[in-house]
Amino acid sequence: MTNVLAYADDIVLRAPSWRGLQQLIDLLAIESSNIDMICNVKKTVCMVFLPRVRDKIISRTFPCLQLAGTPLTFVNDFKYLGHQISCDLSDDLDIRREIRNMFLRTNILIRKFVKCSMEVKLLLFRTYCLCLYDNALWRNHTAGIMCKLQSCYNKCIKLFFGFERRHSVTQMLLELGLPSFATVMHNSKVVFTQSWVSSGNAILSHLCSVGIW
Repeated sequence: MTNVLAYADDIVLRAPSWRGLQQLIDLLAIESSNIDMICNVKKTVCMVFLPRVRDKIISRTFPCLQLAGTPLTFVNDFKYLGHQISCDLSDDLDIRREIRNMFLRTNILIRKFVKCSMEVKLLLFRTYCLCLYDNALWRNHTAGIMCKLQSCYNKCIKLFFGFERRHSVTQMLLELGLPSFATVMHNSKVVFTQSWVSSGNAILSHLCSVGIW
């Protein structure tokens, strides 16, 4: 198991036991000090994945994890590199984040570019609304939340381009030359998988070859 995941100064430590995690935290504090870096305790939290017996795992007698002598807080979800991670490994929270962001981006486009030409509007929508951040990572979600995201996608198109609410989605997409929601999701996953295969990373290539992705 990979114990350390890092991107720039954002670091995730993983361990199968409390003692192992505390050792990693202590080592991180020492190594950070050696290069004149200080870990931000206020932004550091802990999470127990798949806590089906959470009350048994985290109780009043559960040892307190510490960073630089400061107790760390346990949370049920946390945003890492823009991706909302839940302790039950569900992607529903992250999809809800994307729904909010898509409506927000669309409202900004409407306020600033409502009088632009159709050509400019299409370019703006393709640039800011067709890219669903980290959607290729969504593997464990309910059908209901995905339907809400699809509905959000279609509503945003109607709002930005001025279509009536009852206008046929299929006809609207054909008129605008925009991909359907299913096509957007499929294309994102294909591009993501291809980037894994062509990355040259042996671990990523192996995960693809065994069908994990």
